[in-house]
Amino acid sequence: MWKLNCERVMRRISALTSHRHNTGGILLTRMNGTLSTIYALSSGQGKCGVAVVRVSGSAAIEALRKMTNLTNPEPRRAFLRKIFDPVTRDVIDKGLCLWFPGPTSFTGEDSVEFQVHGGSAILQAIMSALGKLKFRPAEPGEFTKRAFYNGKLDLTEIEGLADLIHAETEQQRKQALLQADGNLKKLYNNWKAILSKSLAHIEAYIDFSEDDNLEGNILTITNQTIKDLISMISKHLADGRKGEILRVGVRTAIIGRPNVGKSSLMNYLVQRNAVIVTPIAGTTRDVVELNANICGYPVILADTAGLAERTQDIVEIEGIRRAKGYAKHADLIILMIDASSFVASQLDFPEYLKNYINQLEMSEIISADNGLSRNCVIVVNKTDLIEEEVKKELRKIEAVSISCTTEEGFGELMESLEKKFQTICGNPSREDPTISQARHRTHLTNCVEYLEKYLEMSSREKYDMVIAAQQIRNAMRELGKITGDISTEEILDIIFTSFCIGK
Repeated sequence: MWKLNCERVMRRISALTSHRHNTGGILLTRMNGTLSTIYALSSGQGKCGVAVVRVSGSAAIEALRKMTNLTNPEPRRAFLRKIFDPVTRDVIDKGLCLWFPGPTSFTGEDSVEFQVHGGSAILQAIMSALGKLKFRPAEPGEFTKRAFYNGKLDLTEIEGLADLIHAETEQQRKQALLQADGNLKKLYNNWKAILSKSLAHIEAYIDFSEDDNLEGNILTITNQTIKDLISMISKHLADGRKGEILRVGVRTAIIGRPNVGKSSLMNYLVQRNAVIVTPIAGTTRDVVELNANICGYPVILADTAGLAERTQDIVEIEGIRRAKGYAKHADLIILMIDASSFVASQLDFPEYLKNYINQLEMSEIISADNGLSRNCVIVVNKTDLIEEEVKKELRKIEAVSISCTTEEGFGELMESLEKKFQTICGNPSREDPTISQARHRTHLTNCVEYLEKYLEMSSREKYDMVIAAQQIRNAMRELGKITGDISTEEILDIIFTSFCIGK
């Protein structure tokens, strides 16, 4: 009896919470007026050896019939055919043609692909021919949007797909591919299933509390399940924004006194003469940002103005202010030191470092309770100007010794940076998926707050269980907003803005 009651309640909950696929066709019809057949160039722009033109919609098969004379093509098999203009019957090109009947296609609709030569005249003729069939050009992201409405992809997979297209480094590619493959979808759907089952128990308790078949401790078990789920989501949230940082890039500030070699290091890391280097102190007066791929991680490098102890120069003062402001919000700081200045101080390195940081007025940013911040790399430059014995001493401490002139020590520097980047960005894996979007974090935080509110209400001596159960529904809605089970046009517009035409 208890099992039947729970199953009945869960069916009711499922009907209330899974409206995306029931309304997707309606939403898409409202967006486009009709479910028209669309087409677009899906490969890159410009002249190329092969270009791919994609067609999707209920009339897609007509493109094959009227442009290639294929009347009954075998699905997912490539056919080498001459491609004709459907009106003039002029041959446009000779290429591969593929037929993907729905729902086993990317969009879930009947789809056709033409793989032709990538000349601009050929593509223009193909597009003109498709237009003559009363098809219309696709809007940016429309193929993927149709895949979403047809249940082929959820929003986390779509966001992963967009990130995969825009990935510029190996680690970005790994993270995006895992998300596009459904890693986050599986995790969040599992959490939603736990809440759905918990809500079913509570609904059953409300409806059948006087039934002798109900387990007496069902609420206690349910509340413990929700506590465990809060712990799992909170742990997922407490990731140091690793996935988000990896997605957009590690903001890295190179700071130090004037003329310690910050700009020289910047040029080495970006592998080009991007910033001016001179022997004159204070060459860099502003924050100069450049993107780099370092050890497979995306890095936003910032060369900053030298932090002079005292200056009356208004421009230099403003440059120092900006440098400190950037460093305060950076994910990683590279603190550069002049090796010859260290030797001249006649101090041991820990004492010199402490004084150096204080002179730069950076102790609040760089220092931690147990020494240096974990997101800081100490780089001692100009080792070509010091004795070998001093170099040996420097190798014993937690600093990287380099020479921007001879490039000595750069291998060790890259190893040190890679370890820091891995700590900051994590290592994407199927077992431990990371949050990659700020909106995910917002909805997950809201989800936890609703569940905590439920537990707080249920701990009272007297409370309305129906109102308390609504908090669990609210939590489920937040998870649904991440995957797209509960979606709005505003959310969809934000997500699909980054997609290009043809995807």
